[in-house]
Amino acid sequence: MRRMTAAEAAQLLRDGDTLLIGGSGGGHAVPDALLAAVGDRFRDSGHPRGITALHPVGLGDGKTRGAGHLAQEGLLKRVVSGTFVNSPAVATLALAEKIEAYTLPQGSLSQLMREMAAGRPGLLTRIGLHSFVDPRLQGGRQSRAATEDLVELRQFDGEEFLFYKPFKVDVAFVRGSAADEDGNISMEHEAVTLEMLSIAQAARRAGGLVVAQVKRIVPRGSLHPKMVKVPGILVDALVVDPDQWQTFETEDSAAYSGHLRVALEDIPRLPAGPRRIVARRGALELFEGAICNLGSGISTGIANVAAEEGVLRRVCLTNEQGNIGGAPASGNEAGAARSPDAQVDQPYQFDFYDGGGLDLAFLSFAEFDAVGNVNVSRFGGRIVGPGGFVNISQGAKAVIFGGTLTANGSPKAVQKVEQVTFSGAFARERGQPVLYVTERAVFRLGDRGPELVEIAPDADLQKDVIDQMGFVPAISPNLRKMEAALFADGPMGLEARLGAPRARAALDRFSTLVAAE
Repeated sequence: MRRMTAAEAAQLLRDGDTLLIGGSGGGHAVPDALLAAVGDRFRDSGHPRGITALHPVGLGDGKTRGAGHLAQEGLLKRVVSGTFVNSPAVATLALAEKIEAYTLPQGSLSQLMREMAAGRPGLLTRIGLHSFVDPRLQGGRQSRAATEDLVELRQFDGEEFLFYKPFKVDVAFVRGSAADEDGNISMEHEAVTLEMLSIAQAARRAGGLVVAQVKRIVPRGSLHPKMVKVPGILVDALVVDPDQWQTFETEDSAAYSGHLRVALEDIPRLPAGPRRIVARRGALELFEGAICNLGSGISTGIANVAAEEGVLRRVCLTNEQGNIGGAPASGNEAGAARSPDAQVDQPYQFDFYDGGGLDLAFLSFAEFDAVGNVNVSRFGGRIVGPGGFVNISQGAKAVIFGGTLTANGSPKAVQKVEQVTFSGAFARERGQPVLYVTERAVFRLGDRGPELVEIAPDADLQKDVIDQMGFVPAISPNLRKMEAALFADGPMGLEARLGAPRARAALDRFSTLVAAE
């Protein structure tokens, strides 16, 4: 197995190449040493020029690391990712029309890697319909320079689908914990596994090169075969980075990698304020055994509330990167989870999400509008992208959007959102229940748009709610007060009032067995 330095690996990239990159968010399995070497090479030599960077998940520390290493005018021609939130320097290039910028659903990109690996024509899915990813709107474009159609509308058996086109891969960067002398890659100390195998297979299928960054080399035959996530037959070169951290903020957490079980109930209590109120109101929608995703931002406070109320182990929290159970991390650590019950590869997690496996999705909003659309992908002069939001919100049985009613004095309930990341009309068409939870009012998705169904006990309907919105909502004839316990300091008693489990039709078969006994 060929071993090389990161600088040597950077020399493998040629002008105009497509670079496929594994990893997630704030350093989770991100091959940062390789990306830094590419950035250094360009600064020194002006090459490679005009490359396409393709990564299903956003990569970076919000400053210069991850995809930020590549954010140099001339180095990048095109970027295709789930989000730019981790690499604002890339978003800056897109806003300046210096690159072709696309943000597509994280789950669909992840699944597309599998399609590319198998040599199939692309990904056919309903995910993204009627959102900004739909070619009838923007096709996922985030800059005018992005003119190529990466997503097409197709008809199949009389139904509409989106078709995500594949990419030709010249070089792929993946990361693991260790490699043996034959290039077999393990990920036992990583917080996530993602789609590393699919990425390597896709590159091999396209005739490209696969370079793996690892922390150490171990003897041949010392890796248990079930620990190998990327077989050595798919790896062309190894780069050792002994200083590799688990994430950009954590050197090595055994709780993230699953080697240590820690108490989940010690998650800190949310301080008093709007975030706590929104999270507590959202938590009232929990029920016994609910399978949930908490998204990012204000909605992650659901985990804090569940821990405080003693119900964290009575529901199942998941994140899109593949963790099931445990306590999902937040902030720059989002994507990891403390002491998960299971970790699956990201494409399979999104299969579960897209297939309706989530009972509840708790997601934050940047803005929502008069017809019930939600925007998290582009607002206020920022390009963020959807991340896993489109898959999660479209696939869940019910969605609870959370946020404050205003931000810096400006309404977040607007007449028309800047970009449609979630379609209210499409949710109504599919009969999907939707709530919009704020610190002073709660709305449900009604026949024409958000309908006000709850108001804070001390709020004035006109002054504190309607005057703080960009549209006048429908008002339920059964308008009621939000529960006073939401605004109190102590526990709400959620443990005693947690909703009953939701039955699945298939479980009816067990009653036949009981009757037979």
